[in-house]
Amino acid sequence: MRESAVRHGTTILGVLRDGRVAIAGDGQVTAGDVVLKQRARKIRALAGGKVLAGFAGAVADALTLFEKFEQHLRAVDGDLRRAAVELAKEWRTDRYLRRLEAQLLVADSRQLLMISGDGDVIEPDDGVAAIGTGGPYAAAAARALLRHTRMSAAEIARAAMEVAADLCVYTNHAVTILTAPPEHGENEHTHDDERPS
Repeated sequence: MRESAVRHGTTILGVLRDGRVAIAGDGQVTAGDVVLKQRARKIRALAGGKVLAGFAGAVADALTLFEKFEQHLRAVDGDLRRAAVELAKEWRTDRYLRRLEAQLLVADSRQLLMISGDGDVIEPDDGVAAIGTGGPYAAAAARALLRHTRMSAAEIARAAMEVAADLCVYTNHAVTILTAPPEHGENEHTHDDERPS
C-alpha cells in the first residue's frame, strides 16, 4: 500500500465475533500537529444498517469513496465482497479516483474488509482489522481481547480504541461505535464523554 494512504491521523477499528461486527472510529481531525476537530464522525451504517464502513484519510476524498461504495453495493444487491472488489478496481483505474487519499474499512456480520486505492481488498484472518495511524495499537489490543476474553465485538472495539487513544497522538477518546446487526434496536454507541449532558 502507498505510504500516504496508510499514515492518516485517525484510528478506525473493526472487530468480528459470533456473527456480530463492530466498527469504531475516533473523532479527532488534525492538520499537521494542530487539532481542528474533536468529534468528527468517520464511520457510517449503509444498506439499512447491514453494512458498516469507516475511513482514514482526507474527509472529502473519503466521502466520495463512500458514495462510490454505496453505488456498487446497490448494484450487486448488498454483496459486500463484490462491492468492495468493484470499488477497488474503479479506484485503481479511474484517473480522478486514483488521486484520492483515503482507506476504507467495510464490514457486515460475516466479513470484514480493508480497501485501498492500490486495488487491495484484504480480509483479515482473525476478525480484526484497523486503518489509520493508531490502527496498529487498536488492532493489537483487539486481538489480545479477542483471544483471551469473551467480550462482545462492541466491547472489544471500545476497549481497544481506548488503548489506541492513550498511545497515538492522532487519536482521541471521542469514540463512536456502530454494530451490525444493530444492538437493542440502536446502532450507534458513543463514548461516555460524548453523550450530551
